[in-house]
Amino acid sequence: MFVGGKKADIPLKESIHIAILDLYNGAPNEGMRCIREIVEKFGVESQVPTRYSVFDVRGKEEMPDVGYDAYISSGGPGDPSESAGSSWENRYFRLMEAIKAHNHEYVDNRKHVLLICHSFQLFCRHYEYGEVSKRRSTSFGVMPGHKTPEGHTDPLLESLDDPFWIVDSREYQITQPDESRILREGGSILCLEKIRPHVDLERAVMAIRFDEAFFGTQFHPEADAGGMRMYLLRKDKKEDVIGKYGEEKYLQMLDYLDDPEKIMLTHDTIVPRFLNRALKHRIPAISQ
Repeated sequence: MFVGGKKADIPLKESIHIAILDLYNGAPNEGMRCIREIVEKFGVESQVPTRYSVFDVRGKEEMPDVGYDAYISSGGPGDPSESAGSSWENRYFRLMEAIKAHNHEYVDNRKHVLLICHSFQLFCRHYEYGEVSKRRSTSFGVMPGHKTPEGHTDPLLESLDDPFWIVDSREYQITQPDESRILREGGSILCLEKIRPHVDLERAVMAIRFDEAFFGTQFHPEADAGGMRMYLLRKDKKEDVIGKYGEEKYLQMLDYLDDPEKIMLTHDTIVPRFLNRALKHRIPAISQ
């Protein structure tokens, strides 16, 4: 069962309510559609009444409280450093602090948070987990993501191959991670960007478990083949990918979209497992 919308007026016994934080600031995107569809599918497959509320964090400064069962914070455009000190970002991190405080007090009933792309960059910058910098050129396409040793055992990634396939879309990146800080919080770096043996640059961090409940990815785990195909067929994206990687690589990316063991496997694994882990203590019928 699924109930969408900003407000849910139907009281549901043993229901779950998920907050989706929209950081796209009105920019056209496929990410929000994909997140909604995954949440809706989760509700149907778990047979648990599932609701979600969407909050326009940047455009309207909408923000949930700490009363939701799980939080998914989306990607978005722009420099993740420019919003430092802004009204919406201050409210955003007051929410993050409130969730952290709840988790510290209720260790057996933690609120889980998934941070995607722009949200991941904001979180790393704000808590000084790594350095945010602008890439020399935009990274866009279907890419391999390489696990660290910790990534092989993380419950959200462990069943995926190494490398596994991701949708990458970023102008900014996280490098020079503060591993000691991450370790102190009980977290670990889980994934790095593709290996580039002929490029003398540090590989960006692509996924971090910040603690038991906070998990972030630089890539888009929600991305599906249909949305990615639409993007790759756009004239500007096609020219961009061919200009950087060549036509053969572009055609290979399109072929990858037809392979259920590539990005659709990532799509079907990470966010659904996040929801299962986030909600297993709230609804006894849900198992890990």
